[in-house]
Order: sequence, then structure tokens, then C-alpha cells
Amino acid sequence: MIENPKNIKLIVIQRPQTLFLVLTVILNLAVFFTPIYSHAVNDPVAWFGMGMALSLTLPMLIAAVSILLYKNRSNQLKWVKIATYMQIVALGFALGVLFSLGGFGKFLWKEVVSSGIIILSLASLWQAGRLIKKDEELVKSMDRIR
Repeated sequence: MIENPKNIKLIVIQRPQTLFLVLTVILNLAVFFTPIYSHAVNDPVAWFGMGMALSLTLPMLIAAVSILLYKNRSNQLKWVKIATYMQIVALGFALGVLFSLGGFGKFLWKEVVSSGIIILSLASLWQAGRLIKKDEELVKSMDRIR
């Protein structure tokens, strides 16, 4: 049985967790154009910039791929949890850059906002995971009723 591709797009867009996963992709992409990322890349220790880039790229890719896993919610939830842990690592890199520059202050407000974008992305991943888990519980309860 072949499904209509237009129908599939409607199902994916109707789920609120999809919007949170798309928001995660957009926010992680935006971090690459912020001062916190440029400070990390310009760090004398080469692995620091590479680690931050990797810890931002992997959750972004996992979130994009997990959108397509909407039919298998348990698998989707597993991948979103992995992306959440990687996002926490990205936040650790951002805080490391922030504190190496001198911590919080008026002169570092752009860097603090950049770190805030990573926190928003983390919150978006967490909310997507929460909604996926809620959907899974709803489906399980409906199966029990049958």
C-alpha cells in the first residue's frame, strides 16, 4: 500500500514535537554565526573549536533525522535523548569559552546571548522529547483499551 506523500507531510507538521525539533535545528545553526563560536574556533587549543562545532552539528543532524522517525516514537525518543546529551556538551563548551573570557559582564553580553541560544535549543529538545513520550503513552493507553 503506497501512501500519499502530501498526507505524510501533513502528519509530520501536525505534531508539535516536529516544530520543536525544527527550532532546535535553526537555533543550532544560528550559533555558528555568533561570537561564542568564533571565540571557540579562535582558541589556541584546536580541539576546543572542533569539539564545539561537533557538539553543535551532531544534535542538529540528529534532530533533523528524528523528524523523519515519526512512525517509530520509541526510536525517535531515543535519538532525541542522545541529541539532548550532546546539546549539554555544547553548552559546556559555550560556558567554558564564556568563563575563559572573564565570566558574565556588560562587556560580554553578546557571548552570554550566544550561550542563551544554546540553552534555548536544549530546552527545545527537552520539550520535543517530553511531547514524544506523551504521544507514546497515549498510544499505549489506547492499545490497552482495545
